[in-house]
Amino acid sequence: MQTTYPILEDLIYVGASDRRLSLFENIHPIDEGMSYNSYVMLDEKTALLDTCDKTVRLEFLENVKAALNGRALDYLIVNHMEPDHCATIEDILRLYPKVQIVCNPKSLQMIKQFYDFNVEEKVLLVKEGEELSLGKHTLMFIMAPMVHWPEVMMTYDKTDKILFSADAFGSFGALSGNLFADEIDFNSKQVDEFRRYYTNIVGKYGSSVQNLCKKIKEIDIKMVCPLHGVVFKSHIDFIFEKYQTWSTYCPEEKSVAIFYGSIYGNTENAATVLAVKLAQKGVRNIALYDVSKTHPSYCLAEAFKKSHLVLACSTYNGAIFTPMETLLLDMKLHNLQKRTVALIENGTWGPMSGRKMKSILEEMKEITVLEPQITIKSAGKKDTYDALETLAGEIAQDVLKKE
Repeated sequence: MQTTYPILEDLIYVGASDRRLSLFENIHPIDEGMSYNSYVMLDEKTALLDTCDKTVRLEFLENVKAALNGRALDYLIVNHMEPDHCATIEDILRLYPKVQIVCNPKSLQMIKQFYDFNVEEKVLLVKEGEELSLGKHTLMFIMAPMVHWPEVMMTYDKTDKILFSADAFGSFGALSGNLFADEIDFNSKQVDEFRRYYTNIVGKYGSSVQNLCKKIKEIDIKMVCPLHGVVFKSHIDFIFEKYQTWSTYCPEEKSVAIFYGSIYGNTENAATVLAVKLAQKGVRNIALYDVSKTHPSYCLAEAFKKSHLVLACSTYNGAIFTPMETLLLDMKLHNLQKRTVALIENGTWGPMSGRKMKSILEEMKEITVLEPQITIKSAGKKDTYDALETLAGEIAQDVLKKE
């Protein structure tokens, strides 16, 4: 049975959700599944904005047929060529052989890489600012390269002032009936998945997001329809503000995230003691993570959120305990910057993790590493406790100071 959702009288949601998938891009945990969004616009001409992942192929195709209700499909607009949005292009061509594919030159090249059909005879190439009339609706195309692939574009409906935003403004998680952000408690748990999606999928490309923000700032936008997650007809200023903050790598809040990699519990104990001391000095919203148990995607999202980070790590094979090394390399890969970082190392006969963590941090932009780092040999003693007291005071003073 079809599961379409009317957004407006002439705009229908035809996407679908996959609740069986446990890893998005085979790396990011998605306990609540994933939505793959697609939209049909009905006018004198009809348009389908993007397709869906192959895992939801049957439901998606049934939705498209239901939305068109016997009408032909005139245009397939390809905003993004990642397989979770382009996997069913060939199915659409079989169902609607006269459809014209609307895309930009970079997308055209990718279509040729993914498929063997003769796309040249079906394609309508568009560039920045060009428009396509469907009748009442006029669509304008906005190039958004490297948000987060080089071919990405967005489609703006000038008539109803809707931005079809490709992967931008998306979120992890399947849809559960409610399509719009104002139909769910978006500002609680959902915003965390919104942040985790941005930091892990788009986070590396801050300058590209900034370029996009400058473009769309000049456009009157009443609704945002992304390719994942809820549709925004409210919260628009909120999500734009978040993207502005994240893309400039500014922390959302002045607080502390402590990440620890502990083998036998002694490094964990030091991290816990520090957290308690910070709380006693007035720091609020402290986050404490075991990097062996918490997937890096969650830790990375927290690192984007907080102003101050503490990395407490055992030495392992003369190097960084591997889960902590993975997190650090993830932070570097995603271009995290503008943070104050404290280091705690542990090692029974040769503590090395501190200097090796610092070496990675020195390759990142605008990272202030607090000195001196704390070194534990096996288990914490009185000198460790005193050092943690001093560190907590230094961090708390910086976090709590008035701007």
